[in-house]
Amino acid sequence: MQKIELEIVALSHSITQSNSYAVILGEVGGLRRLPIVIGGFEAQAIAVALENMHPSRPLTHDLMKNFMIAFDIQLQEVYICDLQEGIFYAKLVCFTANDTIEIDSRTSDALALAVRFGCPIYVNANILDQAGLEKEGGEKERTNVTAESIQPQSDNNLSTLSMIELNDLLKEVLEQEDYIRAIDIRDEIAKRNEQKKS
Repeated sequence: MQKIELEIVALSHSITQSNSYAVILGEVGGLRRLPIVIGGFEAQAIAVALENMHPSRPLTHDLMKNFMIAFDIQLQEVYICDLQEGIFYAKLVCFTANDTIEIDSRTSDALALAVRFGCPIYVNANILDQAGLEKEGGEKERTNVTAESIQPQSDNNLSTLSMIELNDLLKEVLEQEDYIRAIDIRDEIAKRNEQKKS
């Protein structure tokens, strides 16, 4: 299976689920983006690590890193290996002096650990083909991710729009790099296409 390397390019509120956030992973050297809905705690854990903030007491993911280091376990990579019914599955690829093992993990926790260890994040190419969004244009700039930059998105009722309006809106939000909104529009289009087949 082909692996594609990703990097975290943005965090924002999810408009599809209350009290949730979305982490946007960008294809390294490419234009595709992979949005993943995560919990608020994990979003903050990722933002804190990206900003190199040091809380007075270790957060859960800091504790996990300290535990792994104490027992001489290194996180070699995070691998997003599966997508089932809208849920992403990940593995922590760890190594010790004697062995390399893969540990099942929630994707959000795996990303929080990847940031702390500075290890690469990979995705199965089929998942990126299935759930990825293509960024328009040639720019590949990294979005500044901070704990304070997690901003809510507005919620519009997509069910009232025609398919033409949805496709136009999808193109517009992709140009604005609003990948969270693009997920909702893409899902609404897919839902309607499925209804046509029924």
